[in-house]
Amino acid sequence: KAITTIPIVMVNIGDPVGQGFARSLSHPGGNITGLSIMSIEFGPKHLEMLLSAAPKVSRVSVLMNLEIATHGALLKEVEAAAAKRKVKVLPVEARTPEEIDKAFGAMAKEKSQALIVAQAPLFIQQCRQIAELTAKYRLPSISGFREYAEAGGLISYGANNADGFRRSATYVDKILKGAKPADLPVEQPTRFALVLNRK
Repeated sequence: KAITTIPIVMVNIGDPVGQGFARSLSHPGGNITGLSIMSIEFGPKHLEMLLSAAPKVSRVSVLMNLEIATHGALLKEVEAAAAKRKVKVLPVEARTPEEIDKAFGAMAKEKSQALIVAQAPLFIQQCRQIAELTAKYRLPSISGFREYAEAGGLISYGANNADGFRRSATYVDKILKGAKPADLPVEQPTRFALVLNRK
């Protein structure tokens, strides 16, 4: 009910159109606009980078949470890209730190050889836990947030989340000066950071 009268600036949303926040990126059409992080599009790129780092890998896990709207679409994108490379994708879900521990046990049982970490607030908060578990289980891994590689993960590649929060201020400024959210295109990132953990 609030969104009909209160303008909303979204920040770092994975799929604004697919999640129903905007009619299109160029013309949101409603009372919500802001910034996307294109998390779905990164799935195939993450797989490609992971296979470049570990070319003999044939079984890749995706750590995800299907309660997050974009994770189902991300999984489909990764599976489509993996099929072309004859790589088996093993989805593993986690919603709590305890479930992250269990997920790695499941990956070991399935003989997973590498890991893609989907973008989720929990996985950012628990990036050190995930990085330590990938080291323990000797899994080359990649994620979309830089904090992951800084915490000990192998690779991160994606948009800078902090930039998104800074850029959101420009939307708030425009709206406070009279712009309508429906007329402000949803911004996608133009700069991406690749971080390799040399350790």
